[in-house]
Amino acid sequence: MIIKCPYCGPRDVIEFVYQGDASRTRPEPASTDQAEWNRYVYDRANPSGSHREYWLHSGGCRQHLLVVRDMSSHAISSVSFARENTSSGDRR
Repeated sequence: MIIKCPYCGPRDVIEFVYQGDASRTRPEPASTDQAEWNRYVYDRANPSGSHREYWLHSGGCRQHLLVVRDMSSHAISSVSFARENTSSGDRR
């Protein structure tokens, strides 16, 4: 799989580290709600179709990226810097 880093250009997936589902909302760090943290850590969907993911370009520019990838075909439709797509209410 080739990921087109916005800074470095097209690179093989071996240069990247998958960092998780970008569509999930992390509980407040100070939260002591055990059920909420259990849902965040353990409950996972297995979507088919387009999906937002965080990736780290560990073998290149070291930037965190937001990748939109089709889970069935692994075709990547977009790649952008994660910092450009994160609002204050959209936390990992």
